[in-house]
Amino acid sequence: MEHIQSAIRAYFDARQEELIQAVCRLVRIDSTLGPAAPGQPFGPGPAAALDELVALAKEWGLTAQNLEGYVGAVDLNDRETELHILGHLDVVDPGEGWTVTSAFEPKLVDGLLYGRGTDDDKGPVLAALMAMRAVKDLGFSLKKNVRLIAGTDEETGFRDIHWYYDRHPYAPHTISPDADFPIINIEKGHYQPTFRAAWPQEAALPRVSSFTGGPRLNMVPPKAQATVLGLTAEQVNAAIAALGMEDAISYTVAPAEGGVRIQASGQNAHGSTPEEGHNAQTALLTLLAALPLVDCPSTQSIQNLVRLFPHGDHIGQALGVAQSDDLSGGLSLAFTMLTLTDTGCEGRFDSRTPLCGTDATVRLPAEAALQAAGFTVEGEIDPPHHVPATDPFLQTLACAYELYSGRESHCIAIGGGTYVHGIPGGVAFGASMPGFVSNLHGPDERVNVADLLTAAMIYTQVILDVCGE
Repeated sequence: MEHIQSAIRAYFDARQEELIQAVCRLVRIDSTLGPAAPGQPFGPGPAAALDELVALAKEWGLTAQNLEGYVGAVDLNDRETELHILGHLDVVDPGEGWTVTSAFEPKLVDGLLYGRGTDDDKGPVLAALMAMRAVKDLGFSLKKNVRLIAGTDEETGFRDIHWYYDRHPYAPHTISPDADFPIINIEKGHYQPTFRAAWPQEAALPRVSSFTGGPRLNMVPPKAQATVLGLTAEQVNAAIAALGMEDAISYTVAPAEGGVRIQASGQNAHGSTPEEGHNAQTALLTLLAALPLVDCPSTQSIQNLVRLFPHGDHIGQALGVAQSDDLSGGLSLAFTMLTLTDTGCEGRFDSRTPLCGTDATVRLPAEAALQAAGFTVEGEIDPPHHVPATDPFLQTLACAYELYSGRESHCIAIGGGTYVHGIPGGVAFGASMPGFVSNLHGPDERVNVADLLTAAMIYTQVILDVCGE
C-alpha cells in the first residue's frame, strides 16, 4: 500500500498546473441551461461543455463518448463496470456581485481558482477524470471498469441522469464528487410543490399589477421586481424607510406608467442553505404588504404569502412544517419562485426534508395552510436518500479519505441533492474539504486547488480499492 500511495502522490504533485488548465477550459464555457436543439437537449452551453470534456478525456488517453447530448461516458477499460462516478458540467446562472473575476473568466489567486463551476461541479469532475488517467498512466491493473458519467442537467431537473439510467443499469457502487468530504450518506428529501390562485381581471387602485421573483427553484432569489399602480415613489420610499430591512437588502423605486416599478436586491445562495443568502423575493413581498394597497385578491394573496413565508423564516415555521431529527437535522425552506399578474399568481418553494419528514408532517400541513389561504397545490414529496454508515463500501471510502487527507472520516447529512439521490448504495463523496467555503451558486465561486489535487488522489485510491486486481 505504501508504494502505491507514494506513486499516486508523486503523480499528482507534478500535475497541478495541468489540472488548473483543464478546469479553466471547462469554466470558460457558459453551460447554463439553454433552448433545446438536435443533439443539444439542454442547449448549446451544456453541449459545448460536454464536447470539451469528451475531447479532454481522449487527449488523456481515455475512452470517451457523447451519449446523445445527455451525458458523457468515460471508461478505463471494456470490462464489467463496478464503479460509477457521477458529476455534472452544467452550472447555475452567474448572478451578480463577482469581485475577483467574472463568472466565466477563471482566475487563480493565492491557490484558489475562481469561476462559475470551479467547485460545482466542473473542478471535481476533472479531479475524477484525472484520477482515472492516473490509474492508466501508472499502469495499475484493474479487474473491473470504472465509468465517469458527466451530466448536463443537474441544476435544472436531473433529466440527463434519468435518461441514462432508463437505458443503462446501476453499477454495484456509485459516488458523486458534487458535495463535501468526508461521506454524505444522507441527502434530505425534497418537497417543492407548485401553488396557484386565480381571480377576475383587477382594476381597483392602488394595487400590485405584476410581480416577478426568482428564476430557479433551487436558488435563493437575488432579485425581484414588482409594478405598483396608483402609488407614488414618495409613498413607497416612506414605506421602505419605515420597514427597516437589513442592510443586505436594497430597494430601487422608479416611476412607471400609472405608478412605480420596484426592484429588490439581495444575495443568492443554494436553495438547501437559504440562511446563507438574502431573499429578494420575500423582502419585496414584505414591502408590498406594508403599502396602502386596496383590498382585492392580489393584495390578499400577497398578505397571505408574507404570513406563510415571512422574510427570514428558513425552517418553515410559519407554514407549519418545521421539524428535525438527530440523524439528519432540520427541515429547510426557501420561497424561491413567484409570478403575479392582474388575473392570478403562481409560486414554488424549495424545502429539504429530514428523515422524519413525511406526508403527514410536511405535505399535508403545507397543503392545508396554502389551501386555507386560497391557493391550489400540486406536488409530492421526494423521499430522503440514506445509506447506512455501516455499509462496507462506505468503509472503503473512509479509508481512502483518511489516507490522503490526514483527517478522520465520518458520515454527514446534507440538504442538497446530488445525482446519487435514489441510486441504491450511492453516496456523495467530496470534492470540497471540511470547512472550505466555496460560494457555490453565489458570486466568487472558487475551489482550493490543493484540495482538488487531494481529492484526485482519494478518487484514484477508491478506483484501485473497488476495481483493482
